Amino acid sequence: MDSAMTAKQAAARVARMSSAVASPSGRHDGRERRYTLGGHPVDVPALAPGLHVIATPIGNLGDITLRALAALAGADVIACEDTRVTRKLLDRYAIATPLTPYHDHNAAKARPALLRRLAEGAAVALVSDAGTPLVSDPGLKLVQAAKDAGHAVTALPGASALLAALAVAGLPTDQFLFAGFLPPKTVARRARIAELARIPASLVLFETGPRIAAALSDLAAGLGPRQAALCRELTKIHEEVRRADLETLARDYAVGEIRGEIVLVVGPQQQRRPDAVDTDALLRQALARTSLKDAVGEVASATGLPRRELYQRALALAKNTSEETGDGAPR
Repeated sequence: MDSAMTAKQAAARVARMSSAVASPSGRHDGRERRYTLGGHPVDVPALAPGLHVIATPIGNLGDITLRALAALAGADVIACEDTRVTRKLLDRYAIATPLTPYHDHNAAKARPALLRRLAEGAAVALVSDAGTPLVSDPGLKLVQAAKDAGHAVTALPGASALLAALAVAGLPTDQFLFAGFLPPKTVARRARIAELARIPASLVLFETGPRIAAALSDLAAGLGPRQAALCRELTKIHEEVRRADLETLARDYAVGEIRGEIVLVVGPQQQRRPDAVDTDALLRQALARTSLKDAVGEVASATGLPRRELYQRALALAKNTSEETGDGAPR
């Protein structure tokens, strides 16, 4: 009896949490708005009118948030890339909200219909097959159109393959660039890699199994021996993370084809510490056009070397220059 009461109390607590993120709109379509969690049904109010951009799991269906469940159950309709994929998620949590397809091939026709629903005061949930919508999927134009029409657009954050890969890669995350998919054609791919080579940050790329060997080969040739992490099937049963330099990864994946969704994280180019000859050349160039103090500051910013070390070297260079030119400087 005590355990039964505890389960009911837990379900009630979850229901209160759900109601805090979904606002009643007064709509009554006869459908029960609820989801089931741990075998306990949780009733939710109708979701507030507007477009709700909802992140869904990238593999493990347990990675859905309580807020997302409440929104999916409380929405009037869910726009999704593939109804078969999203149906698996809804079945897992016994959500009965109607689904409508919205993808690259039907977006031009489906978008006006969804905008009409929004204009009528409906709550439309937008999801992708996996992860956060608008990251490599067709949701951008719908969000833009909804905002242009004056409809509320709300983001419900959650799973993201991009952030999951960064979290496990073990590479710098203070600056990173998400570059999406590399071009499939060799010439275009190599040109894109040449552009990315100039970016002073970690790079995050999406790739497919059939193209990963060619991509790694071109990345190794274009970026050199940078450290990288190949993250495959994140959060799924066959999850794999391989960390090595690009040349090693290119060699290891040159033969055979791997399956699954792949996120590749490439670390930034390692900064080479300037040697004494390089530093002296930079200091001489700076001293020729500005004061000693400003020259030291300029070279320190460019090289990352300590100002004190550079100041002592600049004094020595200035003294040597004076002695060579005989300009009366102290000897």
